Amino acid sequence: MSRDEWRQADVAGPALWRPPQPTGRAAGQPSGPAVEGTGCGALRVPEVALAFWIVKALSTALGESASDALVNSSLGAQIAVVLGFFAFLAALIIQFKQARYRAWPYWTCVAMVGVFGTMAADVMHVALHVPYTASSIFYALVLAAVFTAWRRTEHTLDIHSINTPRREAFYWAAVVATFAMGTAIGDFTAVTLKLGYWPSAALFAGLILIPLTAWKTRHANPVLCFWSAYVLTRPLGASIADGLGKPKNLSGMGLGDGPVTAALTLLIALAVTYLATTKKDVQHTDAAARTAGTAARDPGRRAMPHEGH
Repeated sequence: MSRDEWRQADVAGPALWRPPQPTGRAAGQPSGPAVEGTGCGALRVPEVALAFWIVKALSTALGESASDALVNSSLGAQIAVVLGFFAFLAALIIQFKQARYRAWPYWTCVAMVGVFGTMAADVMHVALHVPYTASSIFYALVLAAVFTAWRRTEHTLDIHSINTPRREAFYWAAVVATFAMGTAIGDFTAVTLKLGYWPSAALFAGLILIPLTAWKTRHANPVLCFWSAYVLTRPLGASIADGLGKPKNLSGMGLGDGPVTAALTLLIALAVTYLATTKKDVQHTDAAARTAGTAARDPGRRAMPHEGH
């Protein structure tokens, strides 16, 4: 979807999802202190277009298969979780050191969030014996708390406004919560409700059409549509990964978590190499500034899609 549609969303929408009234040179004066390696005003996330959703879906599936492969390997669950945490932490540090969005650090961080987020959700069930129903509710509350704090602090949940370290910190906190919640919800439908992996995948594929249709028909706030779709891609990808990797007696195809992880890693590497080379998903601050100015003059107007986004 285009930047115009995000920033010119109907101001009559719910307060939590309402885009900000921009001021300053690019979608608002950056809030929060600058840190070394981070350029205030530089956009820190990719453009939300088809390539974004493709790599995001692959990353969600990778997080599920890689987590299961590591936890069930000779390393053991405890060592695997510790390694997953430090890999996630290292990827996050590297991402925060970038001056602006770059494909490899960003998508590596997303992949590591997928792995660690899956482990975090699984630990609650396997180690702490928390039912999937309870863990799904818990992570939903965590995500709601992150969104509420983010909105109250920065006055927007629009990812096109991620141009300071503090906004990016809120963004990654929300991403981690969505991955953990999506993992728990996917296991809830597949295991607790006994739907199995492929019926669960079909369910979430159908559900993701709701925010897509609402955005296409302009019947809902685009920021709300984005985050709804973002949450749903996680259980969708996880269900597909489990359907491919898990044994046939568990409603899977029996390909194995290791081979599925290797295949997904290759596909993500090819996609990110393409994005890093072409820079097709790089947002430009000058375009964002022009959009912000238009939104400030006419905040109630909804824009038509442009430039293929």
